[in-house]
Amino acid sequence: MYLSKEEERILNGEEGYAAQKSMEILASLGDIYGADKLISISSCQIAGVSYKTIGDAGLFFISEFSKSSRVKVKSTLNPMGMDSLGWQRMGIKEEFAKKQHEIIDAYFKMGIDCSCTCTPYLIGNRPNCGEHIAWSESSAVSFANSILGAKTNREGGPSSLASSILGKTPNYGLHLERNRKAKVIIDVKAKIKSFSDVGALGNYVGSIIGSKVPYFKNLEINSDKLKSLGASMAASGSVALYHVEGLTPEYAKAIDDDIEKIEVGKEEIEESKCKLSSSDDMELICIGCPHCSIGEVKEALELFKKEGRKFKGDIWICTSRYVKNELERTGVAQEIEKYAKLLADTCMVVAPIEEMYEKTATNSGKAAVYLPSLCKQKVRFGDLESLIKDFK
Repeated sequence: MYLSKEEERILNGEEGYAAQKSMEILASLGDIYGADKLISISSCQIAGVSYKTIGDAGLFFISEFSKSSRVKVKSTLNPMGMDSLGWQRMGIKEEFAKKQHEIIDAYFKMGIDCSCTCTPYLIGNRPNCGEHIAWSESSAVSFANSILGAKTNREGGPSSLASSILGKTPNYGLHLERNRKAKVIIDVKAKIKSFSDVGALGNYVGSIIGSKVPYFKNLEINSDKLKSLGASMAASGSVALYHVEGLTPEYAKAIDDDIEKIEVGKEEIEESKCKLSSSDDMELICIGCPHCSIGEVKEALELFKKEGRKFKGDIWICTSRYVKNELERTGVAQEIEKYAKLLADTCMVVAPIEEMYEKTATNSGKAAVYLPSLCKQKVRFGDLESLIKDFK
């Protein structure tokens, strides 16, 4: 991969340890994936934040970087392992909380916006169509590529941090127009209404197409459900970009010639829902994977009010600090707290819930994939309305 004279100086260590290590990471990635050069980016979204997932080794790595570097572009963080202000009511242990705060402090020293969310596009980190970025969280990557029309590969924690320090990323993969074309048409023959419908659809499609770019026909859903669709496909497969006819910004130029076509009907949706469930019982209900928007929280509140009672166990609604603050300002958060815990900065997947629960229910296709493997949970998957009706 070609490096400019300035980039070679950085690689030789002339701008310090963190910059050198960052250039080593990006140059290696570029060589591996056949990039021709580094390109400038406008923003980063950085994974590797929860102490549960990165441990002491990750904390050491980030702390070393924080001693000698500042980020060059707008950068936000992925969810951490707890609500930064309400960790005690989650049941988080003090030692875990101490380590988690040390991780956040190290990122803060580098000039990173420590708003911890997988939906940075809802809190101001929202790139324009065509902009090159370096994002890492799978659902955020999918939303940025598909719904916003920005260009990013699915970065790892170290590579997204390296990009934030240098303001650059290798020019390969989805940064190139030729790789953004659809490879398979998904003709949806079932009615897709609820979040669990969307999660089941995404789970089925992701599991059969892997990393191919899909093009959806006959799919009419809003942006909240689009983000859930992308999240589910990224979890069951490794889809980082999709197109929806009439909805997404690049759909009109996404198909060049006759490509493979797959029909998905009610039978496939129901089959997918069954596969995502491994328990009829539940101790905890979690929604907000990806993080809930204001609209999603309000929808949940209406369901709680309709049911009109307390529930037998905990309900977590996960969102960003920005969204929670806005909900508090308008009084919605106070109403939600009568029924559920409104949590910011974290989610059920990266929090150590396995230390507190064994059976978790969710309407998120992404969470239903990750909870068994990352959190040792038995999962009940379904519509939120159905889940809360049975949570007696």
